[in-house]
Amino acid sequence: MSEPLRDLAGYGAEPPHAAWPGGARVAVSLVLNYEEGGESNVLEGDAASEGYLHEVVGAPPVVGGRDLNSESMFAYGARAGFWRVHRTLAAHRVPVTVHAVGQALERNPEAGRAMGAAGWEVAGHGRRWIDYRDVPEDAERADIADTVRTVERLTGRRPVGWYTGRTSPATRRLVAEEGGFLYDSDDYADDLPYYVEAAGRPHLVLPYSLDANDFKFLIVHGFTTADDMLAYLVDTFDVLHAEGADRPRMMSVGMHGRIIGRPGRIRALDLFLRHVAQLGGAWVATREQIARHWLAAHPPPR
Repeated sequence: MSEPLRDLAGYGAEPPHAAWPGGARVAVSLVLNYEEGGESNVLEGDAASEGYLHEVVGAPPVVGGRDLNSESMFAYGARAGFWRVHRTLAAHRVPVTVHAVGQALERNPEAGRAMGAAGWEVAGHGRRWIDYRDVPEDAERADIADTVRTVERLTGRRPVGWYTGRTSPATRRLVAEEGGFLYDSDDYADDLPYYVEAAGRPHLVLPYSLDANDFKFLIVHGFTTADDMLAYLVDTFDVLHAEGADRPRMMSVGMHGRIIGRPGRIRALDLFLRHVAQLGGAWVATREQIARHWLAAHPPPR
């Protein structure tokens, strides 16, 4: 249970049987990262414009000034891409977890209300979409608390999950100390949830994914077409589905409105969900549902 400097052993050759509801072979967690409006911008007092995860791959940030092209690409995610993803998920009637940046929700409260009305889980994703590596601990703690208040106010329910993405060494401890979270997802190390020790007590980690993730459209040698992402998602699901006959697994799919919400990419999500439904054996669930199941079926060691 205790988290060493690096745990490279994990569950080893005999991972636990997940016992997903309905005998599912794979628990599928769809995650929409809502960040648009929280990215770096000199208008917010940042040193430079946002240089990460926009369509002009490799373009350096503008130091001391605005990058209006980058700003408008992020705006697309809030204005149009989010709603395209929303319509697609509603058509398939599947649940989703949103990693929501507090300031991004404040900039588009209608989106927050739509998340709440749809019954989506909304987890915390930081006050701003920034790298917290060098943020003072007191400031990071305050940002976590502020994000909790913002999510609850705009969606109607406080977050019980957390994902910073670009963490500080203190992030997990601060999340555990806050006391209201069931889990965090700042981890990519396994196909199943597991426990670590944080703030002196057992803490549940639900691993996330940067491989089955649409952000690979915006990196060199990543996805180019919707078919690229679709093939990767289908291959991932099919392997986990086959393994799940003996040892059920968990699959995370990461998305962003400004990325997969583009017209030329949304079919990757649509056709993947059709494939999951056709093959069967999947429990499509929020991360909160997965966490609550794991806490009940596999409680932490005493």
